[in-house]
Parts: sequence; C-alpha cells; structure tokens
Amino acid sequence: MNAAGLWARRVGRMVGVDHPVVPMLHHYLVTEPIPEIAAIEGEMPAVTDLEGFTYLQREGDGVLLGVYETRPRHWAVEGPDWDYGMELFPEDLDRILPELEIGFQRFPALKDVGIKRWVHGAFTFTPDGNPLVGPVPGVPNYWAACGVMAGFSQGAGIGLALANWIVDGDPGADVFGMDVARFGPYASNDRYLRATTAQFYARRFVMAYPNEELPAGRPLMTTPCYDALLAEGARFTVNRGLEVPSYFAPPGFEEEMTLGRSNAEPFVAAEVEAVRTAAGAYEIAQYARYEVTGPGAEAWLDHLLASRLPEVGRIRLAPMLGERGRLMGDLTVTRLDEDRFWLTGSYHLQDWHLRWFLAHLPERGVEVRNVTDAWMGFSVSGPAARRILAALATEDVSNEAFPFLHVRRMDVGSARAIVGRISFTGELGYEVVVPVAHHRTLWCELREAGAGQGLRPIGDRALDSLRLEKGYGIWSREYRQDVTPGMSGLDRYIAFDKGPFVGREAALREREVGPDRRLALLEVEAGDADAAMDDGVWLGGRLVGLVTSGAFGHHVGTSLALAYLEAAVVEAAVSGDAPELTVVVLGEGRRARVLPEPPYDPTGSRLRS
Repeated sequence: MNAAGLWARRVGRMVGVDHPVVPMLHHYLVTEPIPEIAAIEGEMPAVTDLEGFTYLQREGDGVLLGVYETRPRHWAVEGPDWDYGMELFPEDLDRILPELEIGFQRFPALKDVGIKRWVHGAFTFTPDGNPLVGPVPGVPNYWAACGVMAGFSQGAGIGLALANWIVDGDPGADVFGMDVARFGPYASNDRYLRATTAQFYARRFVMAYPNEELPAGRPLMTTPCYDALLAEGARFTVNRGLEVPSYFAPPGFEEEMTLGRSNAEPFVAAEVEAVRTAAGAYEIAQYARYEVTGPGAEAWLDHLLASRLPEVGRIRLAPMLGERGRLMGDLTVTRLDEDRFWLTGSYHLQDWHLRWFLAHLPERGVEVRNVTDAWMGFSVSGPAARRILAALATEDVSNEAFPFLHVRRMDVGSARAIVGRISFTGELGYEVVVPVAHHRTLWCELREAGAGQGLRPIGDRALDSLRLEKGYGIWSREYRQDVTPGMSGLDRYIAFDKGPFVGREAALREREVGPDRRLALLEVEAGDADAAMDDGVWLGGRLVGLVTSGAFGHHVGTSLALAYLEAAVVEAAVSGDAPELTVVVLGEGRRARVLPEPPYDPTGSRLRS
C-alpha cells in the first residue's frame, strides 16, 4: 500500500509506477486571540473567499487564514529526500502578498491582531486535485492511497473505501473520481503534471463554470483530424487527455462563461437539427476498444457479460456487472469472427476496464488487447446517412442488406473499414472505423460525399441534446458503479437464463424485490438554464431524487433531464398518474414531469429505417 504522502512518487517508482502526484508549497497563518471570535459559542463555519483566494476557520480563540496564491510553487517534484522530516520552510511573503492583502481587506479584524505563527509547508496535488486510491493497474497486489490533499476531510472515506475494496473486492460506492485508474501514463509527464497541478492550485478558490475549458496541459493528445476539425470551427473539450470536439462555431466567436445556457447554444442547435433533418458526423476516436481473441474468448465473455453474445456479424449492447450486481460497464459487443470480438466502452475508463478484465482473465485461451489508439473513425447519422455511406462503400448498405445492429467489413472510400449499423443519436446511423493512418482521409472523403447531403460535423454538446431526446444514458452520469441494472433500466439486456455470469445472483435478487430507485426522463420548465447533475427533484416538500444529466432538447423544443427517482414516483408516472415535480435549478424551483416515453421517436423506428 503506497500511503507515502510526499514520498508517493518515489515509492511508486520502486515497483515501476510513476504516479501523477507532486508536492506543492502552501502558506497559512494563525492569529493571536480575537475578542469577536472568543465570544462565539460553539462552532464557527469555515469561510472561503472565491474572489480572494483565501480561506478562514477558527483556531482556538483566533483564526487560521490560508492562501492559495495565483503563482504557486512546486517542491521536490521527484519526491523529497528520505531523511526529510516534515520541516517547515521560511515564509515567502512576496509570493502570496497580493492574495494576502485581499484577505486582510475581506476580514478587517485581522488588521488589529497579531500573527501568532506562520506555517509554510508542503502537501501533495494530482492533476485534478483528487486522491489516487485503489489497486494500481498492471501491478498485482500493489495499492495506492496517495495524493490526499485534504487529509482530515478525506481520510476516513478513503480508509473505508479501501477496507471494503481489499476485503470484499468492491469499494462499496462509486469512487471513480479518486480511483488511481482514472489517469493514463500521460498524466505523469513532467510538463503536463506541473502545468495541471499549478492550474488546480491557483484555481482552488476560483468560481468554476460548467462550460469552462481550462488550458493547462492542452492540447496534449490529438487525432489525425484535429487540424481539419479545427479548420471547421471545432471548439474542443478534453477526455482523458484527448482533444475532442465540443461544438463548432465561426471564427472570432467567444463563448461566455455562465451557469445557464451560453451563447454557444445556437451552434449546438444547428448541429442537432442537421442530424435530425440531414446528417451529422461525430468523431468517435474517444471510444475505447478492446479486442478479445482466442479459443476461450466466447466462454470468457459469456461469463463476464450479463447479456447473450451476438452471432458473427452482429452487435449487442451488454451490461457488465460486479459481484454485488452493480454496473461495471455499459459495453457494446461486436463479433467480428467466431473467436474475435470487439468491446467498445467509454474512453476515460480504459485503465479501469482493463484492470477489471485482467483480474478475471484465465491463465490461457483468451487474449485482451487495448486497440483504442489503433482504430478511429466517425459516426455518421441522420436521414441522409445511408446515401453518404453508399457513395463511398463498395457493398450494398440498404436496410435489407445491412440491418440495424449488424457489422460489416467493407471498403469505404480509400480505406478498408469496419462498419457497424448503430447510432447514439436516435437516427439511422453507421459507425465507420478505420486504421488510424486512414482516419484523416476518411474524414475528407466523408466530407466530400456529404457536401450535397447537408452533412456537418457535430460535437459532444449536440450529442448530449440528441441523447436526452431519446432518453439515453451515459457512463459517469446515469451508469455508475453504485447503480444496479434494475435502477438504470439496463436489466432489459440481461439474459438471466443463459447460465452463470458475474453478478447474476445479485441481479436476480434485485429482480425479485425491485429497485428502490429508477431512472426517469423529465421535461423541465427550466427557463434559460437546464438542470445539472445532482440537482434535487422534489415532490411537495420531499426530496425524491437527483438529476444525473440535463440539456435542452433543441429538436423537440424543451428542456430535458434524466434523474434517479423513487421507484413509486416513476411507476405512478408510467401508469398515467404523473405527479407534478419540482427540480431546483440554480436555486429556483422549476416545474417538471416524468415523461412515460422519449419525446423523439419513442418506438425507435428511425434507428431501424
């Protein structure tokens, strides 16, 4: 167990692991007694100044004032010497003076009291500020509990999660936000690590916005189409270090930072409308792909996944469960040959999923390879998608010859491609995947073939709007490791009668008693701001659920949200007795109702057309 604190990086290198964690220096001061503080009976709340980069809390009869300066300093990036004894450093007041002055203005009583002591020491940071916890991928029996910035507030929870994990094989909650497997090797690069940790430190007490893109360490990884999509107007977000299009806008456009809908929404709406009425192309480089081969591949996957396996040339959606019957993945299984399968999942879960696969892998007969960076492509969807593909493909792509959830190898333009008849937009669509060397050529040829068909590139924000119009969930929002198949609705893909599989007994128990919460699609009278993750859903004065995703459905013309609600509330809505709910959006109660079916193409006929 690497719980080495400041020495975590040095200890990790003993077993060949370079953890993305570095020490940084930090100041705080403790004052002499302050009469106003001494007069307070009981506890005093801690105070954070988002404008001044300081925090304040009671310390005896005085206060502790800490500073997160905008010019932070790293220390002993490779790890301190072994004989370092946690000694403090001399104050560096010039470095923190601008923020310190703001703190004394914000809390005027500090001007009239002496400083009892200064503390200038080191503590550890990761690129996103969260700890590194759990079994380290690729190194058996090596665990991490490091990068813990706020030990007093985080230590107990980390200890509980680790105890559960080590004893039961499961942390007992969704802890991906601190899981050591959330980062890949890219995060330990010295330049990236310094830039991202300094950014997090300097923004520790800065107001954050949901549509804000932070610049540190970017662009780090790009696809061969990065420049081409940039020329199309792509504004990028980042997924596990990879630049992916968020939306497309004209030159010179600057997005405003806001908690509501931003001035970029008209561009998102245009992308949505292109998919619904013509065609949109979404780069799918950010999907993770794992190739499973060998004589034991079928038996292993049949045990690992809760669904039946597809026949050769077919695709199937497959929940993957843990022993407690909770989700470990919402995967797509593509059977390319009798003993060759592709598993497709979330890009940011690569190390997390590989750790799970390898932990369940038999000694022989099955090989699992991460081929994510070897294959890339585009999802083309919309009413014109078939005509665009037909202009490039050498095979018949009609509905009769190439039905929904089938897969084919075929030439598409200049590349030999693997094409799946599947779509996440709710429209007729194809995922065209090619060796990475052909990725840019594929885009150029798709663009040319779609020029007269209304094809336009789309980004993540349009996909969010499109999926909510269909009520589709995604991993890290609706699907998480603390969610069951019955709660999420993924139980409809489980083959309970196929024989033993991981999590079967727990899933059967849930099926017998039913889940206490269910995923529901809501229509929200949201005004100019959509619901966001963890917004409360209320029935009268009672909290009955929490939102997982929210966005404006640009084609259907209403604000939508997915939420986990008490099962009785969902069942009443489905039976036609939908109660009036309230979703609290930015502090304001907004009327909402459960939709018994998606507002767009509830039967799925367009997917299968």
